[in-house]
Amino acid sequence: MIVSPNSNTAAIASALSLLTVRLDRLLRNHHTDSQISLVQRSALTTLIRDGAMSPGALANKEGVRPPSMTRVINALAELELIERRPHPSDGRQIVVSASRAGRSHLTDKFSTRDSWLAERLTKLSSEQTVLLRQALAIMSQIGEADSVSR
Repeated sequence: MIVSPNSNTAAIASALSLLTVRLDRLLRNHHTDSQISLVQRSALTTLIRDGAMSPGALANKEGVRPPSMTRVINALAELELIERRPHPSDGRQIVVSASRAGRSHLTDKFSTRDSWLAERLTKLSSEQTVLLRQALAIMSQIGEADSVSR
């Protein structure tokens, strides 16, 4: 679906939703040899980018319910990709952070999926690359707005 500059918001939303589903399907077809799922990778990336936080804060940032995040945290901890520490001011809570192994996992592994997508991106013109960077910032803003409103 091509969206013109004059398209209304509903048409843009529909096109973005469809393209997201299609891109997700293409990315899933390019398997990675990673030992972690995309959900786990996203949580680990958030911990590296934003620093240590409570499981509840991580769940909120990732836009998932706390029980789901608990499963993600348990899986990452079992792989020693994150560390759990007592919360500095609330003894009832913990704080999770990326471990050295977790940081290495993300920086050392350029997955098949990422390589496939990077290859496609090299075919874009410099103007398209600039536009894509701008679109990514906007899409991140949309995603962040949703997680904040939960």
